[in-house]
Amino acid sequence: MVSSKDVAKQAKVSQATVSRVLNTPEKVKKNTRNKVLNVIEQLNYRPNSIARSLVNKKTQSIALISGPLHNSFFAETTTSIVNHAKSKGYNVNVHFEDIHHNSSIYKDVFNNKVDGIILSSIYYEDKIYEELKKQDVPFIMFNRRHKQLGNYVEMNNFQAGQMAANHLLDLNHKDIVWIGGSLSVTTFLERHEGFKYALKQRRIALEEKNLITTDTSSENIFFEIERIISRKNTPSAIFAATDSIAIYIIDILRRKGYSVPEDISIIGVDNVKLSRHSSFSLSTVGTVSNDNLGKRAIRHLINLIEENNKELGVIQETIKTNLFIRDTTRRL
Repeated sequence: MVSSKDVAKQAKVSQATVSRVLNTPEKVKKNTRNKVLNVIEQLNYRPNSIARSLVNKKTQSIALISGPLHNSFFAETTTSIVNHAKSKGYNVNVHFEDIHHNSSIYKDVFNNKVDGIILSSIYYEDKIYEELKKQDVPFIMFNRRHKQLGNYVEMNNFQAGQMAANHLLDLNHKDIVWIGGSLSVTTFLERHEGFKYALKQRRIALEEKNLITTDTSSENIFFEIERIISRKNTPSAIFAATDSIAIYIIDILRRKGYSVPEDISIIGVDNVKLSRHSSFSLSTVGTVSNDNLGKRAIRHLINLIEENNKELGVIQETIKTNLFIRDTTRRL
């Protein structure tokens, strides 16, 4: 098996120089760096990741605490995070949010040494934030953020709520239902506030029964949709606070004999890949960026891990949104 000693001998440099080329290449002169890299390629040298982690005091591991997997947004972002981290030499320990048992998930994360934490499971006033700060490893939030801010990547959720509402209002809808998850997280809270603001600006009365929060499970959404369509006057449009909720709603309505958008218009938020599928062709709001929030966040986190955290400063990225008009909304 080829060792770093073999590389050093053939490149006529010290083993310390080989180590610097592998770990801090920017600190090695270009000519020397290229000479070492050429020998590494010629000898097909593969550094021992365990040995490197002991030297660097790094685990080459990242903990991801994602939102619930039934939301396709989190399925997409998890895939992006794992793939990008792997391309940079990191393993990702994945944990999915359990609304009733999040404390046990954080306990597992804190009991295992990692180089960084990326999470989307945090509540606006979550007490776990103080524990995260005590871990002495960089962490970043995506999609959701904490009241104390910290490092985060999010879409402009207020703008998203306002944009979705204005699209429905521009199509002459006035009886609109908002349905989303708990307002204890910034995604739903700010999309909810943006929706209300848009209606207020148009002087459209908003009834309390048209603001519905659920745990976002398919069972609860089914229950709420049954209640909505049993009303004497069925609303003409539904603003689902995520694409995942919107897709559930479309499926439920079609199974109940309703036509979307002929009977009820539907709009979501997130612009996940599934929303573009011809089976749904969902009108939605998403970020102006081609990268999803998870991929943007993991890039920032790896920079925080590999560079001096303090030198990089605080990362606070709020991305503007776009309206994607497809086939699930129509003019009255």
